[in-house]
Amino acid sequence: MGGVLEDVSDANYDEFVQAQAAVVAYGIASCEPCNAYDPILQDTAARFDTIRIGKAKMHVPGRCREIKKRHQFETYPTTHLFSQGKLLVTREGTVEAEELAALINDHLLNR
Repeated sequence: MGGVLEDVSDANYDEFVQAQAAVVAYGIASCEPCNAYDPILQDTAARFDTIRIGKAKMHVPGRCREIKKRHQFETYPTTHLFSQGKLLVTREGTVEAEELAALINDHLLNR
């Protein structure tokens, strides 16, 4: 899809991370850094329209149970970069816009 920040949940997680290039940010509503991260994710999605960028709302009951079983989260937000289902990079905490762009360029675009 690309170009917009997508909603990620158990229902579409497998399909989402199987994309050629995908970024998933995991967050919760009560987390100030998570909320501050949203505009960065939206801008990054608009900037990299060939990359799928999504947010998993981990606080919504029943929405991300399977995701929580697969991944251990010590910190929110946590960001994962995937290529065809393979987890390439994990970053804990808010990732600044330029660092996120550099990670995308280094790990997802220049493969």
